[in-house]
Amino acid sequence: MPKINAFRCFILPCYSNSSDTAASSSFTCGSSFSTAPVATTSSNRISNSLRDSQPQPKTHPEASPRRDQDSEADASSISSPRAQSLAPPRPSKTVVIGTIFGPRRGHVWFCIHHDRFSTKLCLLLELSIPTNQLVKEMQSSELVRIALECSSSAYATCPLRSVPMWTLFCNGKKLGFAVRRKSNDQSRAILKAIKSMTVGTGVIPASLAVGQGQLSEEIMYMRANYEHIVGSANAESFHLISPDHCPGQELSVFLLRS
Repeated sequence: MPKINAFRCFILPCYSNSSDTAASSSFTCGSSFSTAPVATTSSNRISNSLRDSQPQPKTHPEASPRRDQDSEADASSISSPRAQSLAPPRPSKTVVIGTIFGPRRGHVWFCIHHDRFSTKLCLLLELSIPTNQLVKEMQSSELVRIALECSSSAYATCPLRSVPMWTLFCNGKKLGFAVRRKSNDQSRAILKAIKSMTVGTGVIPASLAVGQGQLSEEIMYMRANYEHIVGSANAESFHLISPDHCPGQELSVFLLRS
């Protein structure tokens, strides 16, 4: 009996230590298994946090309307008065009445006015080209170009239609000069005689009374509508507008300051 008790006292402590060790080991294993999901969860949270911290591309649903608004703003800026002031001036076009007249054995006169019933002229030029030579040019060619040129060094500040003297070219050939004139009794009488004529050509007889006397010879004339184009302060032109029933003749007069 004493031997049994001594054996029990020796065995039980060993058993209890082993069981405690197993329990502790089992607790340790259990704790390791239980902590594994926690580690997984934490790693998932870290990955999620990293994914969330990365910059995501931003989508702007209002990008296209904004782009349209910007384009509209650009268009409005182009049409603004400031933009128009910076843009180069556009050529202006008006229709005027032009009359070419002159004695058969004299020189050509060219005048521009807005009202055929009025003798007040916008421009009156005496050209050195003879009347019969201009008639031949118009008969031989359907295209007649009369260019009047002046120097900018001599008439830089003078309005273009107020330049007193020009160099005359007809279809590329230099034919003398052109001089700006003021309306006199003879020119007013000629324009008064053909004031009822809108478009056409004709001859004024020499018996026409002018002031205290009369014309020395008959006057040839041609009246038509001209398109007046102002390209700039240094360039203007007058282009004959042919009637619908009489196409073919093209006549242009250019005023150029070079």
